[in-house]
Amino acid sequence: MKKIIFTEKAPAPIGPYNQAVLKGNTLYTSGQIAINPTNGELVTNTIEAETKQVMENMKAVLEAAGMTFENVVKSSIFIMNMADFGTINTIYGSYFNEKTAPARETVQVACLPKNVNIEISMVAML
Repeated sequence: MKKIIFTEKAPAPIGPYNQAVLKGNTLYTSGQIAINPTNGELVTNTIEAETKQVMENMKAVLEAAGMTFENVVKSSIFIMNMADFGTINTIYGSYFNEKTAPARETVQVACLPKNVNIEISMVAML
């Protein structure tokens, strides 16, 4: 049986999906974008601020499932502009121990929800 994970410390879903689903010992997160959960506003003034908000949202979802970034085994990063990769990579990397960082792909896409510049989803295991 699957368990739905929800926290008010991350943005509420804006469609027919959940923040995350725990099945057995594996957590599947939905993609997070840079919505500030306290006021519902998008944080898109800089790619640094946007990436940090996405990672903080993901941190809140992981914590709601009793996990941390150390539990993450796979990340998917979708970005609008590959020129932002270095900045995104630095901020993303600051949330992980480099020796135990998860597998990952980073893909440039044509468009993301709400015209944001970055979306990240993760798979984590207990």
